[in-house]
Amino acid sequence: MKCVPLLLCLMLAALAAGAAQDSVHTVIVPVVGTAFGPGVIWKTSVEIINDTGSDAVVTLELSAIPDSQFVLFRLAPGEVAQYPDILPAFGVDLALSPLRVDSFGSRAPTVRATVYALRGTEVSQPQPIAVYQGQSWFPLRALDGLSFSDEYRTNIGLVNFGDEEAEFVLVLQRLRGRNLAVTHTRVAPHSLTHASIQSLFPLIGRGDAFTVLVETGSTETYAYGSVIDRDNNGRFVAPRVGTR
Repeated sequence: MKCVPLLLCLMLAALAAGAAQDSVHTVIVPVVGTAFGPGVIWKTSVEIINDTGSDAVVTLELSAIPDSQFVLFRLAPGEVAQYPDILPAFGVDLALSPLRVDSFGSRAPTVRATVYALRGTEVSQPQPIAVYQGQSWFPLRALDGLSFSDEYRTNIGLVNFGDEEAEFVLVLQRLRGRNLAVTHTRVAPHSLTHASIQSLFPLIGRGDAFTVLVETGSTETYAYGSVIDRDNNGRFVAPRVGTR
């Protein structure tokens, strides 16, 4: 687990800059990386914008890849750090992981992330990935608008930031309150699983407008979906929380 030495480096750098009165802020991008899809390569771009009005010391960490490098830098007011392809900054070629952005300053900078597909020299339309700051855990979360058809395919991501294994219960619905299938899965500490909806629910029929309810008692967790059309345009699905 790298977060303790990272925070120490962050604090030491900030103190050297005379920012002892500031505090650490964390922003999480649920998934970034490079991965192969049918005929394409998926990549992630990340942008960190210092719109805080003061200097910010920033570290970037791939939470699910313990042997990866980490990135430490300072942003002046108004300065922007851009990573059109985020993985090379960590010395990693192929991987999927949450990205943890820690900053030391008056408040967190703005973090933006997008996913896009490369097919030869063609680049798909970039799609935004929802990021979050602060508490991300809810006992029940819902992923809406999922599909499994000739036109669309869906992946489900489950993230465990904690030090203990996390257990998830996934419930597939098409109509609210009517369960089509239920499955259980476990995610190791500081890791991510990214699986197709049909591998999680192998007996489902094809169709659209599925919802997957995600329940867990493990606090440091996150769930997301991605729906991809036949032209490899992707849509990130952020969770709807606290409702069936």
